[in-house]
Amino acid sequence: MSEQQQMDSCPAARPRRFYDCTLNEKLLYTSFLLLAGLAYLMALGYLYSSFEGIDGKPGLSVDDIAENYYGNRSGTRLESALRGPMASYIDIEQRHHVVEWLKSGASESGYDSKIRPILAERCFGCHSAASGLPVPDFTSYAGIKPVANVDTGVSLHSLMKVSHIHLFGIGLVALGIGLIFRFALLPAWFQHTLTLVPFIAIFTDILAWFVTKWDPHYAYVVVIAGAFLGVAWAAQISISLYQIWFLKCRVTPGNN
Repeated sequence: MSEQQQMDSCPAARPRRFYDCTLNEKLLYTSFLLLAGLAYLMALGYLYSSFEGIDGKPGLSVDDIAENYYGNRSGTRLESALRGPMASYIDIEQRHHVVEWLKSGASESGYDSKIRPILAERCFGCHSAASGLPVPDFTSYAGIKPVANVDTGVSLHSLMKVSHIHLFGIGLVALGIGLIFRFALLPAWFQHTLTLVPFIAIFTDILAWFVTKWDPHYAYVVVIAGAFLGVAWAAQISISLYQIWFLKCRVTPGNN
C-alpha cells in the first residue's frame, strides 16, 4: 500500500467533521449553538428597546443610532429623553415646562421653583439615589445639570467601558461558535470567509461607535456591521446544526 493510500484510509489523515463526533459532543455543540442563538435574539430585543424612539419618532432607525452616539446637538439629553423613551412618563404640559426651562438656560432657581416639583411627581421614583438604579439623580440641581447641557451623546468614558466588555464577551462567543463551525464540511474559501466575518464585523461595529460620535453619518456603518455579524452567525449556527445531525460520512477514499 502506497503512502497516499495509507493517508486516504486513515481517519486521522483528514480533518474531523461533525459525523466523526460522538453523541456527547453533538449534544454539547447543539446546546451551545442554540443558547448562543437565543442570546443573540435577546440582544437584538434589548438593542431595539434601548435605542427605539431616541429621535422622538416611533420605531428604530439609523437616526436613533446616530443620536445615541453623536447626540442631539440642537438640544439636551434630558429633552431628547423626554421626547423619546421617557415621553410616556410625563404629560405634555409638564414636558413643555421642563423643555422651556432647558431652552432658557436651565437655571438653578428655575429648577427649585418650577422643575423640581414636576420631577418629584414623575421621576424621583427612579431618578434618585434611593432607587439604586444607574440613572442620573434628579433630586438635586447638581444631579440634573449634566443632562441639562447640550446633548453630545454617550460619553467617551461610557463608550470605552461598554466597548471593552463587548470585545471580550462577544469575541468569546464568536470563538465558541467558530470552534464548532470548523467541523463543517464546506468549500475551504467559503468556510474561511464565514469564520472571519464575525470578528471583522465586531471590530468594525465597535470602532464605528467612536467614529459616529465624531460624525453621525457613520451610524450606517454600525447598522451594516451589525447586519453582517447577524447573517454570519445565523449561517454558522444553521449550517453547524444541520451537519451535526444530518450530514453522513461518505465512504469515498480521500473525502475531507
